[in-house]
Amino acid sequence: MSRPTTRSKNKRHRQGSDSDSTSEILRKIHSTGEVTDDDLKQLYMISKPICQSCRVNTKDNPNCFCGLIPPHNGSRKSGLWQKLSDILQSLGPDPCKDLRASASLPAGLTNLGATCYANSILQCLYMNKSFREGVFSVEPDVLKQHPVLEQLARLFAQLHASKMAFIDSAPFIKTLELDNGVQQDSHEFLTLLLSLLERCCSHSKAPKARTIVQDLFRGSVSHVTTCSQCGKDSEASAKMEDFYELELNVKGLKTIDESLDDYLSVEELHGDNQYFCESCRTRVDATRSIKLRSLPEVLNFQLKRCVFLPKTTMKKKITSAFSFPGELNMQQRLSEPSQLDLVYDLSAVLIHKGTAVNSGHYIALIKDENTGHWWEFDDEHVSNLGNCPFGEGSSSSCSKGGSEHVDSSSITKGMNGVNVNHAVLQPQSSESCNGCNVEKFTSNDAYMLMYNLRRSKKDAQKKHVACDVHNMEIENDTVFFHDGVSLPSHLCEEIKELNSSYVDACELYKLKRDRELDIITKRKQEVRSVLSEAPVRSLEEPFYWISTDWLRQWADNICPPVLDNTPLQCLHGKVPVSKVGSMKRLSAEAWIKLFSKYDGGPTLTNDDCCLNCLIDGARTLVCADSYRDRRKSMKELADDVLSGKFGEGIYYVSRPWLQQWTKRKNLDAPCEADAGPTSSISCPHGQLMPEQATGAKRSLVPESLWIFIYEDAIKVKPDDLLGCSAFPLDSKQCIECSEALSEVACMEDSIRALKLKQRQNHEKLALGRSIPLFLDSKYYLVPSSWLTKWRNYISTSGKNASSSVEPEFLDGVIDSIKCEKHLRLLERPPDLVCKRGSIFQKGSMTDGLTIVTENDWKCFCEEWGGIREKGISAKVEFSNNAGNTLVRSCKEVPICQDTFSPHDEENNEIESRRLVVRTSPEICEDCIGERESCELMQKLNYCDENIYVCLVRGKEAPKSILEASESTFEPDRRTSKRSRKTNYGSLINLKVSASTSIYQLKMMIWESLGIVKENQILHKGQRIIEPEYATLADMNIFPGDKLWVQDSEIHEHRDIADELSDQRVNVQHAEEGFRGTLLTSNLSSQVV
Repeated sequence: MSRPTTRSKNKRHRQGSDSDSTSEILRKIHSTGEVTDDDLKQLYMISKPICQSCRVNTKDNPNCFCGLIPPHNGSRKSGLWQKLSDILQSLGPDPCKDLRASASLPAGLTNLGATCYANSILQCLYMNKSFREGVFSVEPDVLKQHPVLEQLARLFAQLHASKMAFIDSAPFIKTLELDNGVQQDSHEFLTLLLSLLERCCSHSKAPKARTIVQDLFRGSVSHVTTCSQCGKDSEASAKMEDFYELELNVKGLKTIDESLDDYLSVEELHGDNQYFCESCRTRVDATRSIKLRSLPEVLNFQLKRCVFLPKTTMKKKITSAFSFPGELNMQQRLSEPSQLDLVYDLSAVLIHKGTAVNSGHYIALIKDENTGHWWEFDDEHVSNLGNCPFGEGSSSSCSKGGSEHVDSSSITKGMNGVNVNHAVLQPQSSESCNGCNVEKFTSNDAYMLMYNLRRSKKDAQKKHVACDVHNMEIENDTVFFHDGVSLPSHLCEEIKELNSSYVDACELYKLKRDRELDIITKRKQEVRSVLSEAPVRSLEEPFYWISTDWLRQWADNICPPVLDNTPLQCLHGKVPVSKVGSMKRLSAEAWIKLFSKYDGGPTLTNDDCCLNCLIDGARTLVCADSYRDRRKSMKELADDVLSGKFGEGIYYVSRPWLQQWTKRKNLDAPCEADAGPTSSISCPHGQLMPEQATGAKRSLVPESLWIFIYEDAIKVKPDDLLGCSAFPLDSKQCIECSEALSEVACMEDSIRALKLKQRQNHEKLALGRSIPLFLDSKYYLVPSSWLTKWRNYISTSGKNASSSVEPEFLDGVIDSIKCEKHLRLLERPPDLVCKRGSIFQKGSMTDGLTIVTENDWKCFCEEWGGIREKGISAKVEFSNNAGNTLVRSCKEVPICQDTFSPHDEENNEIESRRLVVRTSPEICEDCIGERESCELMQKLNYCDENIYVCLVRGKEAPKSILEASESTFEPDRRTSKRSRKTNYGSLINLKVSASTSIYQLKMMIWESLGIVKENQILHKGQRIIEPEYATLADMNIFPGDKLWVQDSEIHEHRDIADELSDQRVNVQHAEEGFRGTLLTSNLSSQVV
């Protein structure tokens, strides 16, 4: 079966045949003066067939209604036909998405920027049923006196009974005056928060609330010091101290049992650490240890994963695996035996994700006391983990057995689409607790562990019965929920109002959404219905004209505008043939529907074709044909003029203008480019410009061509008389302009002659050649910068000879290189070099001064206003010092010996004695030293300049890199910031300042080349650059220097983001913590 062709489906028909037929009809109308019905049908394209499925709405067919709406399943970016999801998005956020799925699903907390540490702790406290009941028991008048406690109660109430899936924590965070953009330590936050709540709750008269913090979280320890000789404990050993969490070491330890053993271990005091015993009255060996005296109901373990590195003065996170059990027996950990069963169940695990100390993300894994299910609290997102803290997917079974759950800290999608922590199952020997096997879990990111004391069944039943009795007694003032915790009446009413307003917002959004969808559905049905009736099926059937632009707006917009056909009307109030491409031919049924609903108008029927405009258009077409034919013949005549075939011209026109005129297309009417045929050959005085002037080339044209050109120019710009000035053959050139051109030509001739003479007088200097120098001959020193300007001036010739910049007069130039204080030389003479027995200046282009002959100096003084006696004379002489000792006299400058021939006997004397350049006046060492010091200081104060760093992968750097730092700095040179490959490694350029430290430079190299700063061995030449606290100015690193770096590969690679985060927090918030908040305020949070 052959595939149907669609190649020509979307192609537009060529308009050549249509335009030709239209032109023929208009010419016929112009000649006869009559318009027939057939003419109207062809001109208004009424007889064209109805278009179907062309996808693009064609302008040359008024019967085409395609492309006004997308295909059946298609959509557009805006308007009526955009996707429903985009339309609903314009209504604003859907509050129904924030609805809590069920009452048993816990709610999340919003992250205000960097408040995940607070959200995790608040969820741990809320999920503790006893603590929650205690907060709800605080009296309303006490809450009003303590804003922090009041906001906490409101937050807990919303978490408890709100219909929203997540709660806004901003009121509580703002009350504590916390900076929501700064990450803080969750352990420090918990410690300070419990201390603050303990002070606030102490004002309550309710027994359950007044000591809720102490009853749940407070235990006691004592630091016992025992004398090794008498065996007695110190007096301070009897003192007990309260604790709210136990801080356990993690470094080098693998399990919580090992950490507890380390925490309770005995420390030997001997040597310099001996203890002074009151009983023995002397310093003796002793032991010191921590004794657990009592344990709280909620036992918190803070795992010390953050350690301080003295070498870098930074903190580092320990990410080693740490194991902890699902239940923990603390019976044997107490200093004195207890009759109580001190078995604790794991209730919460606080996770810190990330490798940096001062950044990362906190989440909480918390066990529901009622159901035993674990939940993951990640700010707004709450996920059900099943019966294991690290997700059901972490093992095949969560029953007690000899298995270990290992948290790999990676997040995967569970079967229900929520985020769960993926854990790996590893076999491990089971441990017994009261004869039962215990689950153990391992995590690399566990930061805090919470264990709840296991209650006996009798205690649990008593508490449940007491709770029921309590609820029954004050039934009118409480409300009951799924977990048996009741809200006091003042919080209950507030939550009811919040839930009511939230439900109303959901209902309002649903109503708004349904109304919008209903409008869109009806509009789409209307558009499809009208467009299906729009085509006119026969030529005899009456029809109406409608604007295509309005029809497109009506089909695209949800709320279409009023029907507007006024753009289609001509001055006579009818439809001209020129508007055929902007209107459609609409059936009577479709027009009645649109006009009755959208009003407007005017109504334009098939009888409203404008015959007046049609006849005028026919006349214009015939005139255009006449103009086009005439212009074509004039172009041929102009081509003959330009080619020299026509030599009988009468009027002058600009030749460049005539050349451009002949290249233009053959138009129906003159355009703006046809203006100004003589503007470039007219002088400011209104006369003919001399032909020697720039751009004044002209040609003679015949009278017929001039009249045609002149008429077009006047039509385009009737006010531009100067551009259309007529210059007949006998017109004379402007005398003033001719004289001015002659003066300029004479001046240029004299300048050229002067430059030629100077090139002849200074042949070698003009060509930039070196001058051989001789002993005891007199020379003069000239600034190299002035000599370069002079060389550029005399080398310029042609039309630019008069516009070249002249060098300054020599008198002022020579004075500028002498110090005002001592009238001595401010520049050092150039170095010399010996080549094949002759002495030359080493680098005349790079030195500040250039040696010239006495004759050159004499000519320069005559040519450029120099005073011969004020010149700086110089002589090449032997130094009085023998040997190779460099002469450091203000009068003498040593020669640079280079490339001496050992076979040349004439060089023996030069080799044995050193040559110096003696100057008069002498060199001013004091002023030169002062100037060089200022230049060095200025060089050391650079800002935002480029230096280059090359990564060398071998043991030694190439010679080109070692010598590169001596190259001249080019400040205006454009450089690329991109790292590019070379034969010996990668090369980058960095923007630095003099105050940039070596540490900052290494961080930039780390970011660009990926080498951690500890592995970077940075060099400038042969010198290693250190220490890190030094600046680039301290290390004499200047703009344009090329450094090279090696990778020692000693330390492991890590992410630069961690280093930057630690650096930013340590610099901006060093040791600030919660300073300035209510958590560290000495005053109570009580309202005064």
